[in-house]
Amino acid sequence: MNVTTIGIDLAKTVFSIHGTDQHGKVVVRKRLNRPKLLAFFAQLPPCLIGMEACSGAHYWAREMTKLGHDARIIAPRFVAPYRKSSKNDDNDAEAICEAVSRPNMRFVPIKTEDQQATLSLHRIRRGLTKERTAQINQIRGLLAEFGLIIPQGRYAARRRVPEILEDAENGLPMLARRLLNNINQRILQLDEEILAYEQAKRLMAIPGIGPQTATALLASAPDPRQFKSGRHFAAWLGLVPRQYSTGGKPRLGRITKRGDKYLRTLLIHGTRAVIATIDTKEDRLSA
Repeated sequence: MNVTTIGIDLAKTVFSIHGTDQHGKVVVRKRLNRPKLLAFFAQLPPCLIGMEACSGAHYWAREMTKLGHDARIIAPRFVAPYRKSSKNDDNDAEAICEAVSRPNMRFVPIKTEDQQATLSLHRIRRGLTKERTAQINQIRGLLAEFGLIIPQGRYAARRRVPEILEDAENGLPMLARRLLNNINQRILQLDEEILAYEQAKRLMAIPGIGPQTATALLASAPDPRQFKSGRHFAAWLGLVPRQYSTGGKPRLGRITKRGDKYLRTLLIHGTRAVIATIDTKEDRLSA
């Protein structure tokens, strides 16, 4: 089979394949189930393989690379313009095959297993943080039903909830007291779990960047040598203004928010933390 370029529409069980030869002629168009996918590519000569960035894309890209192929991952928004008809698996595979062959296409760097493991830590921590926030909001709402108001924030809840539960004169029914105590114990457990995930070694000494942001950057960001300057890295993160310029008149709007939302959030909060204490410092950077 004289195939040089292949587009794969990834899925959980059934994968659509679209392959062309060096002249752009379609030579393979089929669907394969998961157990047969690697066996199919193992019998092909080395070729260019494209796939959209989605769940499992980095795993499949690594496996294709082990077989000697040139596997590349493309952001979905760069594939959409090449779709010629309605959206379905076969048309998506054809669009990916067309997009991956473009000389100026941008690709997503393939992550290693260690990078994905580090990102798993951050995703688990983020999920626990959201769960803790939901539990705190729930306990605040339930207490408000009994006329007991506590300030916003987990530190206020951590201080006031035990006081309310121990106060026998506030009119809180015993059943509600037991239920709220269960929620509070779950919040304390979440505090311990989140703290355990934060026990990472400090990898960078940049102001506003601690272990959490440093490990997230190392796991998510591509090789820094791919960026010409800090501004290019900011554009990759979506921190630069959105541009809508025409007729030689530049128009800049809000930030594009095109990059990794989680990284952007960490860096913005880190910057705010630095600015909040900058008036108490006299070093050159603060000045």
